[in-house]
Amino acid sequence: MVEPDKLATWANAITVGRLLLSPLMFWVIPNDELGSWIAFVMWFLFCSTDFIDGYIARRQGTTSAGAFLDPLADKVLILGAMFTLVSTGVFWVVPVVIITAREVIISVYRVLVGGRGISVPAIRLAKYKTVCQQFAVAFALLPLTAVDATWLWNSFLWIAVVLAVVSGAQYLLRARRLESVTSLAHADPVSRATSAE
Repeated sequence: MVEPDKLATWANAITVGRLLLSPLMFWVIPNDELGSWIAFVMWFLFCSTDFIDGYIARRQGTTSAGAFLDPLADKVLILGAMFTLVSTGVFWVVPVVIITAREVIISVYRVLVGGRGISVPAIRLAKYKTVCQQFAVAFALLPLTAVDATWLWNSFLWIAVVLAVVSGAQYLLRARRLESVTSLAHADPVSRATSAE
């Protein structure tokens, strides 16, 4: 098992590689609505690294650096690809903006409550949201479905929007509950007794 404060791990190396190579992914996305096998294969490989570094981290132990870098790499890759598809006229900007707003709000809120010693771990629904986003981009890039099955990737995109909003609300509610419990735990005995009545 690796030390929690260790930076140089295989999982972190894969995550950093995915982060640094993300611009290459955006560059190969075609400037049309026909899709691209090259872009699809690259997207598949990039998304696969997300599962690979997660598997390695679970086997060898997670680190604080990995806990920060992994979601950052995911957000950069997914949101960057989505906005690239918006710029080419494939994705509608509204669902992408909703997803982006959710990510920004939750990330800022987690930093704020984290500064008060409150950790808000990832929830399962948020992971499903990420998978739906990955499928939405994948099917929009796959030539077999880019034009002839727009309903498929649009469905995944809007499902991702719903999951983003719902999981975002769950994050905020959970953080508020944890904040209340933490505040109560640090309160003086009189305050705790009053709150318990």
